[in-house]
Amino acid sequence: MHFSLVDRILEQTPDRIVTVKNVSAAEEYLQDHFPTFPVLPGVLMLEAMVQAARHLAEGEGRPRLVLGGVRAVKYGRFVKPGATLRVEVNLLKSHDDGRLEFKGEARLLEPKAPPAEAPVAVSGKFFLRPIRPSMTAALR
Repeated sequence: MHFSLVDRILEQTPDRIVTVKNVSAAEEYLQDHFPTFPVLPGVLMLEAMVQAARHLAEGEGRPRLVLGGVRAVKYGRFVKPGATLRVEVNLLKSHDDGRLEFKGEARLLEPKAPPAEAPVAVSGKFFLRPIRPSMTAALR
């Protein structure tokens, strides 16, 4: 199952991307998380940052990347249906082995509030790495 968590790219440079995710009540994963208090699961907030980082890497012609690790993730706000997330991801470092280190932040946009003052829903550092061919063959 694949969820697209990038609805629109607002800005993109070689080392930075800003995207938007509009959270709709119709999204399937909100039915179970939680039935009486639907919120975007924290792992999908993180995945929104990862997908934005993949868009950034693909723009530079890099091979397909997977999540390799996560550090210092902090959650700040619940994200309910009808909310909009502004996801900003910055490339911190590119390694010789193909790994890319990123810092990301997703802010919960509120009407009439500047994005810089919006509350942080999730932030953290993570890295993406190339898919290892031996691993994909073992999974078949």
